[in-house]
Amino acid sequence: MDTTYETTHDSAYYGHGTAAERWERAQLFFAAKEYAAAARVLVGLVEEVPEQTGPRLLLARAYYHSAQLQRAESELRVIVERDPVEHYARLMLGRTLERQGRHEEAGPHLRLASALAGDFPEA
Repeated sequence: MDTTYETTHDSAYYGHGTAAERWERAQLFFAAKEYAAAARVLVGLVEEVPEQTGPRLLLARAYYHSAQLQRAESELRVIVERDPVEHYARLMLGRTLERQGRHEEAGPHLRLASALAGDFPEA
């Protein structure tokens, strides 16, 4: 099969509709554990509205669950750079780094996420 057709066909399918319709479609794919399909929809949405955290965070989660860990890390780093107190992005970044075997790098993100969520260790 011609890969140009396949790529064009895929982008037409995953990019079809308004931003709200694509957001809803991405959430449906994610809920159905079709993480790669959700990511295909979300990539275009994030390009269209890069300032919005919700689509980027769901894209990072879709990448995480589909074992695209470097892509998840990249999206999560954008979020925490823009909003250093976004605790869920910090938590996901820590878990993503852990899953890549980068435990030392993960530690500060996990501790900060825990503190931001109000989970302090007993003294």
